[in-house]
Order: sequence, then C-alpha cells, then structure tokens
Amino acid sequence: MESATAKTRSPIELARDVFGTVLNRRDADALVPYWHEDIVEIFPTGTLRGRDQVRAYFAETFAAIPDFHIEAEHIAGDEETGFVKWRLSGTFSGGDWMGIEATGSRIELDGMDCFTIRDGLVVHNHIIYDSTSFARQIGMLPAQGSATDRAMTKSFNLKTRLQKRMRRD
Repeated sequence: MESATAKTRSPIELARDVFGTVLNRRDADALVPYWHEDIVEIFPTGTLRGRDQVRAYFAETFAAIPDFHIEAEHIAGDEETGFVKWRLSGTFSGGDWMGIEATGSRIELDGMDCFTIRDGLVVHNHIIYDSTSFARQIGMLPAQGSATDRAMTKSFNLKTRLQKRMRRD
C-alpha cells in the first residue's frame, strides 16, 4: 500500500514504498503507478523512455531473476530529488535478460538510483551499478585477475598498440 497519494508523495516516501516492498513483489505492473507516462530511465545498459519500455525492462528482469531481492541501504532526498543506495541479490536462473541466456549464477550487486519526481511520479531516474561485476558474476567475463582476464587485457593492449601504429603510418 502506498504511504501517500501520488500528488503529495515525497521522493523519500516514494523510495520507501518502491524499495521497501513494491520491487520485491517482482511484479512490473505494480511499479507502473509510480512512473510518469513519459519517464526516462538511464541504466548502464541503455536509456528507456516511457512507461511501456520501463515496465517491459522490469518484467524481463523479474523473469530472469525469479528470486530478485533488493534492499535500500540508504535513502535521502528533498522536494523533487531522491537518492537510494541499494543492494540487489538473486539468481540468474529464469528467462533471458537483454539477449543473455540465464546461467544459474548468483548475483550480488550494489547500486544507486537518483530520481526526480513531479506531482508524486518519477519523471527521470539515473541508475548506476557495476556492470563489469555483473558480467563477471554471470560468467560473461572472466574472473578478475584470472589467466583468461590477463590474456584478454594483453590482447586488448596489443590491438590498441597496433591501431596507434597504423594511425601514425
């Protein structure tokens, strides 16, 4: 249940509702009443525009991580802006996510949302999390410091040196 009506909801109240209960229901439709029709959400994976795109993103995320759980570690805000530092956990064992097949890997991510509300609805949200850590956790990238990781870095540096040499010639 919402703690305040949409017109009077502050960023802190909205964050407590969304991060305290709504996200952990894993129901994208339950999030829709918190978003402005023209919401813009900026993720490390790209920018989403409008309720339909954002709803589809969360539906896919919840399907991919059936035990999705998020906890707000810190919430702050003023009249229009809210900040939430959060910790997400779950298992990438459901459906595909952004074209990536589920690996069954456990995920633990720290992140932050910085959002703007008007008339009690989120109009803009900028989400940050370590996408490299996510890629390593699901096995898309090798473990940091591993032989494969060092080989990838060497290969990349070789490519870079060759490109620089080609530009000079």
